[in-house]
Amino acid sequence: MLKRKKAGAGAKSEEQAADLSESVVNSSHQIWLAGLGAFARAQEEGMKLFDALVRQGKTLERTTRQAAVETAEAARGVAKAKAKEVQQMAGGTWDKLEQVFEHRVERALSKLGVYTQNDVQRLAERVDELSEAVNALLKAKGIEPRAATRKPAKKAATKAVKKTPAKPAKKAAPKAAKKSAAKAAPTAPSA
Repeated sequence: MLKRKKAGAGAKSEEQAADLSESVVNSSHQIWLAGLGAFARAQEEGMKLFDALVRQGKTLERTTRQAAVETAEAARGVAKAKAKEVQQMAGGTWDKLEQVFEHRVERALSKLGVYTQNDVQRLAERVDELSEAVNALLKAKGIEPRAATRKPAKKAATKAVKKTPAKPAKKAAPKAAKKSAAKAAPTAPSA
């Protein structure tokens, strides 16, 4: 009996082993087919996903470029405005510096007794006025005045700047005019 049980049990175990191996083969075949299906689906949906990602990338790139261009234009505008502001500030500073320099040079020349071009021009005009007054007095006395032999006032004024050594001559001109006017005044009514 034992032999029978053993023989019956051996047949059952062989049958179970065959069933088990068939079920393992079937399961592994189904797993294989599921893997192939997943691969095919991933390949199919992967292309769709890839295309969708490319479209999103293009949109994002366009948006980013537009933002970069706008930012660059804004930065360029700010830089131009700042450069213009700095240029105006520098121009104003140079103008102030030039004025300070001119004022200091003018003061130094004044202390040294050098006449400015305006001083010489005023003196030349005063000399012209006095010459006209003298000529009028000479005509009133009946004497023919001499013709003027000097150059025009502007040219004479620039040369006089080089020749004139000190400012005191400026004060002498009004005194000389008073003296000549005082001398001319008494003789004019008698003529």
